[in-house]
Amino acid sequence: MATTIKLEGEARSEFGKGVARRLRVANKIPATIYAGGEEPAFVTLPMRETTLALRHTNALFTIAFDGNTKMAVVKDVQKNPVKRIIEHVDFLEVKAGEKIDVEVPVFVEGTPKGAAVAFVDIQELKVRADVANLPEKIVVSVEGLTDGTKVFAKDVVLPEGVELDVEDPEESVVTVEVPEGDVRNITETWKPAAVENGAGFFVFHHVNSATRVTHGCAKVCNRARATSAQHTPHMVAFGPPKSRRSS
Repeated sequence: MATTIKLEGEARSEFGKGVARRLRVANKIPATIYAGGEEPAFVTLPMRETTLALRHTNALFTIAFDGNTKMAVVKDVQKNPVKRIIEHVDFLEVKAGEKIDVEVPVFVEGTPKGAAVAFVDIQELKVRADVANLPEKIVVSVEGLTDGTKVFAKDVVLPEGVELDVEDPEESVVTVEVPEGDVRNITETWKPAAVENGAGFFVFHHVNSATRVTHGCAKVCNRARATSAQHTPHMVAFGPPKSRRSS
């Protein structure tokens, strides 16, 4: 069941960067609600409530403004790259009973056998579901899986009423394998960065051909971009070796 969030807003008729700045000073966010081929609705929303609400993936919003109420999902969020505040939100109006395509983040749970860890190959999986049943996440169990095992898109267990909507159902979503070389030695001494249902995870980075294991990706990724260092996409590895503590 999708998270349902109600926001109280106001219609807006002024536009432009100057107007947007004044709205942000007043702790409001400009937003647009698109509705297929119809004219979009322009509204302002409370900054704090909207920012907190956007933490929920694929939430279903009920937006009330000037006597109107529209049901919508998030289409796009624009953030200030420096201040990290939300500058604008695009919504897509939906109707009760309508099915739409959404991208859902992939997580894993459980512990693979031995020293193997699980690498998430696809960070988000495209599915189709009723607007009232949009999943916030898709969980793939790797409990007891052995080195070399792959979980393909077609094998992922989806919530009831949710359909897979990908071009290649044979694409690997999760790969279980034992890290090679120094990476394996590092994972035996580092504590997991977080815990999801009892399974810790590390974030692996490849910067200038050197593999790093950190407690989070933001610092290393941002450093690589700032220094123009070669940086390939990171892989999130879940399920530390059983001999390690997860506390």
